[in-house]
Amino acid sequence: MRVVIDENSGFCFGVVRAISEAESALKQRGDVYCLGDIVHNRVEVQRLEELGLHTVSHGDISSLGGRTLLIRAHGEPPTTYSLAKEQGVDIIDATCPVVARLQRRVRDAYALMSKVGGRVVLLGKRGHAEVVGLTGQVADDVTVVENEADLETIDYKRPIYFLSQTTQSIELFNRMAEIIRSRMPEGTEFVVDDTICRRVAGRESNLAEFSKSVDVVLFVCGRKSSNGRVLSEVCRRANPRCYNIEEPSEIDMSWFEGVESVGICGATSTPRWLMEEVLNYINQML
Repeated sequence: MRVVIDENSGFCFGVVRAISEAESALKQRGDVYCLGDIVHNRVEVQRLEELGLHTVSHGDISSLGGRTLLIRAHGEPPTTYSLAKEQGVDIIDATCPVVARLQRRVRDAYALMSKVGGRVVLLGKRGHAEVVGLTGQVADDVTVVENEADLETIDYKRPIYFLSQTTQSIELFNRMAEIIRSRMPEGTEFVVDDTICRRVAGRESNLAEFSKSVDVVLFVCGRKSSNGRVLSEVCRRANPRCYNIEEPSEIDMSWFEGVESVGICGATSTPRWLMEEVLNYINQML
């Protein structure tokens, strides 16, 4: 049986940068505190915790005076930086440059809509760290939509500026934009700003082709990964024999009965070393 890893899968640039910042700080300073899971992958988080990385919540910031706090790739609202400064916390800002740019665009979109009585609408997952950071740029005065049903809550008589969380599906974004456009009265301003990260979005077509090229797909990602949910569905549509796993111990070898090829792939939060562990596990069990 042939077992292969998708060469295009694994950490995106923003995650690589955040983990590199964390590893460097751990070597120089010892203990480092990260605001939320540095990446939505439990196995990778455990590896970094063994090196001295501590995962904390916003409620812990007030007790971190004099310590080092890492802002992960997802970014944070301005209030987080203000609180850390007040408490004397040293910040390492590992916000992904793509996310940081989107934060600025949210602020600009809000300023534009405020002048014309309009509304900023964001395609994203409510409560997701990136979305919290984005909406927090303008005191949460943004309408967040996750699906077509959420579009029923929008006032279409007002101008709309529509943008997206960086890891959303391009297909869904375009479909939602068309629905909004069809409901807008003629002459009402409607701005569509595609802010989806192409380094992530480009993986959809690659993963679909990869999934079609093998008999069985193992999609490796953390349970919390929003990007993982999107990309695993891409794989499943291309190949129904797609199984989501978080680590090698979850593999059921019966999945491979009568199979000639197995493909291993993952989300932007999936480390390469973990996919290699999955490959080695399968080879050892054969």
